[in-house]
Order: sequence, then C-alpha cells, then structure tokens
Amino acid sequence: MGCSTLGLVFTIAVPVQACDRQELSIGQTLYVPAYSHIYSANNEQPFLLAVTLSIRNTDQHNQIRITRIDYYETQGKLLVEYLDTATVLGPLESLRYVVPERDESGGSGANFIVEWAADKCTNPPVVETIHDRNADATRRLFHHSRSSNRRL
Repeated sequence: MGCSTLGLVFTIAVPVQACDRQELSIGQTLYVPAYSHIYSANNEQPFLLAVTLSIRNTDQHNQIRITRIDYYETQGKLLVEYLDTATVLGPLESLRYVVPERDESGGSGANFIVEWAADKCTNPPVVETIHDRNADATRRLFHHSRSSNRRL
C-alpha cells in the first residue's frame, strides 16, 4: 500500500481597517485655518474677527467621535484644548465652538486641529470656520471648509 499526502489549504478572511470607497473613512486629523484678525488696507491695521468652528456629521446612519479640538496661535503655540473626553456626534448632528471677537490671541495665522474617529467606514464630517465681524453697520463674513486630510 502506497503513501498518499493530503494537502489542506486554509483561507482566512481578515477584516482590514481600510474602507472600500475612497470617500469613506474611519477617522482623520484635520487642519482648519482660523483668523482672530485680518489686516485692513495698506497700513496693516488689525481687524478683529469672531471665529466659529463648526463640525457637522454628514453621515445619515453612523455616529462619529470627536477626539480632539485644539486651537493654536500663529507661531504654533497651543492656546486651548477644547475637549477633555471624546464627544459623540450622532447621525447628522453638529457642534460648534466660538472664539469671541475680543480674543485676538490666535492672530492672523491661527488654526484648529480636529481629530475624529468612527467604528466603521463613515462619511467624513464637514469641518469649517466662519469668521464674522459686525461693527459700524458693516458686516464682514467669510468661511473656510475642510472635509478631508490624512487618514488615521
């Protein structure tokens, strides 16, 4: 009686953290420009602005966790850590933080670093800053939107 060899091949499907669709993500770190003031005219006179940071969960079915919101000044010095613990945003939920017009500590190169995470592939949030000044019967308003950067 001859010997026979039985070979077995096993295939194991291991889930990976990458998302099938490129526009979906499980988290990101976002750089969001902010301006506590801009310069007016040629004499570089500072023009103070209020800044609203808005974070909007655009996913209709999944929650996301906001794990970091830090505010930095022009030279990169950390001014404010807004979160002690993660904040959960349900589907289509939003939150905001305001830097008042009188707070000029951020300067013209201020920025926020916002980190978010999700348990499954999710639509990234819309993260934007809105800059406003309502003085002397003249209103000035502009915004900057950031919806993607690098994946965690």
